[in-house]
Amino acid sequence: MKYRVIGTAVETRREVSVLSLGTMTFGTTVDEATSYAILDRFVEAGGTFVDTSNNYAFWVNGTQGGESEELVGRWLRSRGIGDEITVATKLGARPNQPTSGFSLDVEGLSAKVIRESAERSRERLGIERIHLLYAHIMDENTPLEETVRGFAEVVADGTAGLLGASNHWAWRVERARTLAAAAGVPGYEVLQHHHSYLRQRTDLPSLRSPDGNQGLVGGDLLSYVRDNPALTQVAYSPLIAGAYVREDKPLGPGFDHAGTEPRLRAVREVAAETGATVNQVVLAWLMGGDIPILPLVGASSVAQLEENLAAVDLDLTPDQRTRLDTAH
Repeated sequence: MKYRVIGTAVETRREVSVLSLGTMTFGTTVDEATSYAILDRFVEAGGTFVDTSNNYAFWVNGTQGGESEELVGRWLRSRGIGDEITVATKLGARPNQPTSGFSLDVEGLSAKVIRESAERSRERLGIERIHLLYAHIMDENTPLEETVRGFAEVVADGTAGLLGASNHWAWRVERARTLAAAAGVPGYEVLQHHHSYLRQRTDLPSLRSPDGNQGLVGGDLLSYVRDNPALTQVAYSPLIAGAYVREDKPLGPGFDHAGTEPRLRAVREVAAETGATVNQVVLAWLMGGDIPILPLVGASSVAQLEENLAAVDLDLTPDQRTRLDTAH
């Protein structure tokens, strides 16, 4: 395994594995025994970065979520694991009522919600401090100043350590960080968005914005992270739910553009040259770029996890990386 440091303050920064394990479906579609086996193997391989959320996975059984946090908490306690594993969770997108559908009726990012939801997450996880706490979505109905203050308060009282933002426009991240800096309080240091080798259109309207999908890494966000090297970019769904290699997992409409086929050809050619799988090449490309990305991988079996782990030791040549970067 390889590692990097996220965060800047001595009190809250963490050294984490370059591969993060997503536990979204643990406790729902992935049963407890399998979830434990995947988590155990991840730690055995040197993995130290586990990701969940307070709303995972409400859509499976029509709940409000919490199943993933509860399972991760049980696993941590059963294995006697303490502060050596970095646990990240998120708040803000938990539905206000049990449901199996996605809607705008979610808890949001008021100071009250941040305080109460962070504490509930901490209790479900059974840990003294949430190492990394994300704003899961943007909340444009709450003044940003209140959201910044709310997150600062849970850091001050020891409920959370590092702060992050997921599914945010780059300008919203910058505005929040500016407000935090002006107030002399902690701001967002880790970002989490969907990112992969194949590029998805960012202009298609989403549930939460008519202007496009704020959950995708686009040129503006990459430029922002490049100019702020203290920030860390985490990439969720880097393997597009298996769509690179499985015919039963078609690419979504966002990939229906002229750039997709040339990049598919390029990544397949590099995979053939290296003897690695396409998935491993995608992960290696993310981790080893001039803007280093931390891939967040999900797994429903130990075998899937093993494939992902092997990508850590895959070093692409400069020529291979150039061909991947310039395919269009």
